[in-house]
Amino acid sequence: MAEIPDKFDAIVIGAGPAGSASAYYLATKGFKVLVLERGRSPGSKNVFGGRVYVAPLKEIFPDFEKSAPIHRWVTRERMSFMHGNELVSLDYEGNDHKSFTTYLSQLAAWMALKAESAGASIVSDITVTGLLKEGDKVIGIKAGNESVKADVVIDAEGVNRLVLESTGLVQALKPSQVALGVKEVVKVNPEVLANEFGLGEGEGMAWSLMGDVTSGLPGGGFIYTNKDSVSIGLVMLLDSAISGANDEVYKYVERLKTHPKLSKYFKDSRIMEYSAHLIPEDVSSLMPPRLAYDGLLISGDAAGFLLNLGYTYRGVDFAAYSGYLAGKAIEQAHGLGGMSAANLLVYTKLLDQSFIMKNLKRFSGTHKLMRNRRLFTAYPAMMASLMRHIYSLDYESQKMFNTVLGSAKENGMGPFTLLTDGIEVMRYL
Repeated sequence: MAEIPDKFDAIVIGAGPAGSASAYYLATKGFKVLVLERGRSPGSKNVFGGRVYVAPLKEIFPDFEKSAPIHRWVTRERMSFMHGNELVSLDYEGNDHKSFTTYLSQLAAWMALKAESAGASIVSDITVTGLLKEGDKVIGIKAGNESVKADVVIDAEGVNRLVLESTGLVQALKPSQVALGVKEVVKVNPEVLANEFGLGEGEGMAWSLMGDVTSGLPGGGFIYTNKDSVSIGLVMLLDSAISGANDEVYKYVERLKTHPKLSKYFKDSRIMEYSAHLIPEDVSSLMPPRLAYDGLLISGDAAGFLLNLGYTYRGVDFAAYSGYLAGKAIEQAHGLGGMSAANLLVYTKLLDQSFIMKNLKRFSGTHKLMRNRRLFTAYPAMMASLMRHIYSLDYESQKMFNTVLGSAKENGMGPFTLLTDGIEVMRYL
């Protein structure tokens, strides 16, 4: 690190979506910014399912659609309940370009390049080991035996918050706070995307699955169509996976891929990539006590900014936008006279006014809902039973109300359970 100047206006830890968005904004405003990335290159260690919501990124990067690595626009949504060899699905087709599929490694690399082109310095293969402090004020970072000073540091290191843990600002992660995401990216023939998925040029599908995909453990599966590949995987609450998984997690993905109702989508496919990572789940307990300190801001997954609604995940846009707001907060704090904790509190105000905190507060109880095992066992089985009774007929048809109650009873649930679970779902979602 000898070639790096000994002082910057801002140092960003991590070149993921949060870090690069903050670096890009600050660099465009004339700040001298250094981004330190632990991976071999920006994006090399970034993992996610496959879908990104575009509106926040277009606000950060006005020319986003002109050069960003967009694989396919999501025009088809599908939610499926799996029970044995039965599959019950709800489909939606639209024309809005609200989200797209991509590889996060490509998107993060693109964002880092935008920050670098704006004037930020990015150095990869550097592990930040701690924060440099004078009293309670953060004045830079440590990387092994070396250090670099800055007026302010943005911690965007991701969910594995080793720097924040080493300085005592957060506690070590608990299994109850996070989920485990496991994914394969498989190369498929173009005919599969066109004929089996029913997709036209540039059209994509986001598919969520619940039930036997996780053998009834809290979590779900996902399938996203990329330009010439498909991302398939699952997310499981980590503590439930530790206590209840009856096999290696990667085998759950293999069983999903070879399921009788799904195997046609993956015929003649080959694995291009296998990855796994931790995902913020219980955001309220994972979020640091403070997000703004004297000379320090925390953004992205390190702050716990991810929303899991079961039928969709939002993480990349939350991370990028929080980094963007961190950049705005630093710009305003600079105008107020410096990077004191009092001046940097504008960051929390900007967050509270943003869609990030509004969504996290609105759906703050969702992680509790995900602990209801019936959502992943009894209800997928009930949905399959209901459809079977409605459509698998010999002579007589049944009344819908009686069929619903009968299917619920078959799976150990009565009217009271249906009512209380329904109220709980409506309360949190």
